[in-house]
Amino acid sequence: MDTGETPLWTLKPPLQNSVSPADQEPIEERIARKLRGDYESAALHLADLVNASLLSPLNIASVRVEGTHKTRPSFLGFLINPIASPSFGEPPHDVQSILHATRQISDVLQRADIFHSVSARIERARDELSSPESVDLVFKTREKGRFYLKTATELGNNEGSASAIARIRNAFGGAETFEANMSLGTTTRKSFNCSLSLPVMPDLRTYAEVGAFGLSKDYSSFASCSETLRGVKALVRHGDPLTGAHEVTYQAVLRNIGNLTPSASISIREAAGQTFKSSLSHTYTFDNRDDRITGAQGFSTKVFQEFAGLGGDASYYKGETETHISRSIMPGVTLSVSACSGLLWSFASPSLFSDRFQLGGPLSVRSMRFAGLGPQDGSDSLGGDLYWSTGFSVISDIPRKKHWPLKMHMFLNAGRLDVVDKSRSFADNIKNTISKPSISAGVGLIYKFDPIRMEVNFGLPVVASKSDGTRKGIQVGIGLEFL
Repeated sequence: MDTGETPLWTLKPPLQNSVSPADQEPIEERIARKLRGDYESAALHLADLVNASLLSPLNIASVRVEGTHKTRPSFLGFLINPIASPSFGEPPHDVQSILHATRQISDVLQRADIFHSVSARIERARDELSSPESVDLVFKTREKGRFYLKTATELGNNEGSASAIARIRNAFGGAETFEANMSLGTTTRKSFNCSLSLPVMPDLRTYAEVGAFGLSKDYSSFASCSETLRGVKALVRHGDPLTGAHEVTYQAVLRNIGNLTPSASISIREAAGQTFKSSLSHTYTFDNRDDRITGAQGFSTKVFQEFAGLGGDASYYKGETETHISRSIMPGVTLSVSACSGLLWSFASPSLFSDRFQLGGPLSVRSMRFAGLGPQDGSDSLGGDLYWSTGFSVISDIPRKKHWPLKMHMFLNAGRLDVVDKSRSFADNIKNTISKPSISAGVGLIYKFDPIRMEVNFGLPVVASKSDGTRKGIQVGIGLEFL
């Protein structure tokens, strides 16, 4: 019966209910929360302890790498000694420098690309004669398999091919890579390449490579002939494209122009036969684009220089540059600007067909026939010694489908290819080439097949020379680099 009186157990201010929400959570969650707190507290305590001891004296007694059944100890010493006991500078002498050295050694072992995993630990020195401040660095590794075999079909630079690749990793226990591949294709009919590469500096930023190669290219679509090459090469490569890579190469190549079609022009018939080239070249590459195919930010450049004349029939200087810039101008829309140029200055006259530049087609100046710019003899493209090309593209996402690999673009291309007239000054040759461009414009679709790009474009030649081979309407391009 309700008497209207206040119950004796009702709490009144300042008293209040002291039950907290944490008292109502499951016991498992409370235990997990407590363990997390204990772990974080221990981690902070350990961090404080390490930070307080960073300058404490410590030195390396020895470095051991476990699990290296196929790798030479001398190669491991080649990688580790410059870090653990450098010839110049002070060796690690305190906790901080020991930790840095451990991280550097772990990194260089991983970059050697011969281990699946690398884990490090620091132990008290095994040697009983070592001082109390001495420690051993121990790295536990698991080596990768040596043998690799792959067959594939590939598309690139308007060519399809089938290939087989065999590779031996860590071939002689010093991170050497022996690779052999053979391919059959539509333009490059047959090719083979075998090479042996190995690191030559302990930081693994410099590699040397020697190899032999051969290929047979079909030029009948634009020059009524084919070319067969057999050669050897030796090169040194330093750095990586993100920070700048250099490559110096020596090549000795035997070349043969043959398999002429019945309609071959007089110029191609005169170019037929065997030539030998001995050359030294340098290539510089820099590329910080966020995506090589449809990048929205970044810059890339490639500079190639070659001197031929160390023996053989070819004697020339060749220089070539290639630059790409991408900038986002609004969400989902990118402006891409590309520019390429090249010069072949032959010390003999005229230059050889095999050494000349070819220009035109869906990968360079669009809406032009493949190799359709420059000097012609009938239906044959003869190539040239001096060229330039530039392209502007606006690339945008498909509306409401920005995650699709399919993009839309509009393009404007211009370029020209000429033979150097040595009776005129070099400046006059440059002026003549720049003042008479061939120009094309159009729209199209880009599809990203990583690492290649496919374009389907509808374009029209706006300005063309009388000798240019033009291509109105739909044009398809597949390749690695586009203008």
